[in-house]
Amino acid sequence: MRCIGIDVGGTNTDAVLIDDGKVVQGVKVATTADVTSGVATAIEALHLSANLAAGIDALMIGTTHFINAVVQRRHLTKVAVIRIALPATSSLPPFTDWPAGLAELANGGVWQIEGGHDYDGRRFATLDIAAARQIAREIRNRALKYVVVNALFSPLDPSDEKAVAAILREEIPDVSVTCAHLLGGIGLLERENAAILNASLIALAEETITAFEHAKSKVGLNAPLFVTQNDGTVAEASRAAAYPVFSFASGATNSMRGAAYLSGLKEAVVVDVGGTTADFGHLRNGFPREANAVVHIGGVRTLFRMPDLVSIGLGGGSHVDLDAGTIGPLSVGYRLSKEALVFGGNTVTATDIGVAAGLIDLGDRKRVAHITADEVSGILRRCKEMLEENVDRMKTSAEDVTLIAVGGGAFLVPEELQGVGRVVRVQHGGCANAVGAAIAQVSGEVDQVFQGLTRDETVASARKLADTRAVEAGAEPASLALVEAEDTPIAYLPGNAMRVRVKVVGDIRSTRIEKTAKEKVACQSVS
Repeated sequence: MRCIGIDVGGTNTDAVLIDDGKVVQGVKVATTADVTSGVATAIEALHLSANLAAGIDALMIGTTHFINAVVQRRHLTKVAVIRIALPATSSLPPFTDWPAGLAELANGGVWQIEGGHDYDGRRFATLDIAAARQIAREIRNRALKYVVVNALFSPLDPSDEKAVAAILREEIPDVSVTCAHLLGGIGLLERENAAILNASLIALAEETITAFEHAKSKVGLNAPLFVTQNDGTVAEASRAAAYPVFSFASGATNSMRGAAYLSGLKEAVVVDVGGTTADFGHLRNGFPREANAVVHIGGVRTLFRMPDLVSIGLGGGSHVDLDAGTIGPLSVGYRLSKEALVFGGNTVTATDIGVAAGLIDLGDRKRVAHITADEVSGILRRCKEMLEENVDRMKTSAEDVTLIAVGGGAFLVPEELQGVGRVVRVQHGGCANAVGAAIAQVSGEVDQVFQGLTRDETVASARKLADTRAVEAGAEPASLALVEAEDTPIAYLPGNAMRVRVKVVGDIRSTRIEKTAKEKVACQSVS
């Protein structure tokens, strides 16, 4: 397959062309304020001819648009929330644990009705159909388009969420419904919070995907568009637009997947040093280790598919205070080429320190000649301490680990670090994030409780459901492979209750190959 991978970072937008598993070309351009212009520029910088563009199987893009919107409190849409749990949970209504400013932006109204199931899968209360229909009409009268439906223990039985969603679609033809059981596991508030964040971002996601499609058309590229996900895989653009929260941490996971691919290592710690941050993750079987604990997004408690990451303010564009001997967390970001000393600017950055130390050759070295050797060594020593501390946070044992250093700011990673057996650097490491996007596969994942089945039947049922979700996301059925399977008996539930987590991945369905085959058949029929 021939694929283009693009990753939009805070400082640079990276793009690579991969043909049959080999990196043909990689480019790095400055991220633009509107992001999408940078995507078009990156594609154009690959110098794709019309014939080559027609031969591309897929375009994969990773973006920070969605998580930035939550963190920066911008571009969020009002969301109506229906919780199906009365008479329980009324003392902790939706948005209870949200930061006040963020809740004000997203809260379009809260309704609670009777229904849901208990922890053992039995019905907790009968679903109030009449109340659900009345609520749907109230939401319609308020002109709210985005709705979240969350039922008590819906991962065990999502029937109430599906029933209310059907009523909403009957009463509000253009409604967008997010069912919480599709986003999170057990944990009422965390699952609900993830669903609300998702619904509030759908309008932005649709706008962003449309802009990416426009950028693709602008350069004459006809390949299908995929968006990278938190777990290092991709989803078709339409599905990614419906579930933007699954792309929150895609940038860092792209880098980890790219590092694994370029190095050939399946188990290692990865540090991706960009222009603004350094992201640390742990590879397990070639994929980023997932977080099993609560993850806070913009101050909101969530529990859904997210990688176990540590991010610090250390990058090529990080501000440097020579007097205090500190680096970061502020960064000049995509303005590096204008504000760094070596490029004629007035801000001392980590890149300037790298140039002064002879670690990298950029810009005009004479502009950093006034920085003393002691100042340079002091900043590099502080950088080393920050790296060692956070590598240690990612380790699961006291043994030395292999560290793969990627990203445009990888020159800040020294060859020797405490707790690190060896530092691995790879060809095209500066564009590892784009490589990770380009080689990404499609995934299907299940994390829910099954009852009344034997262990083998439970695992088989979960695998079948995961396969179905992967195919729906755009995977080739014949290529599906099991990546992770975990089953845990739940002692306090009757009926052989078991929580099962299954993840499968598969190659992207090649529309270009399918089209070529169809055209060949058509030509043979005509002849």
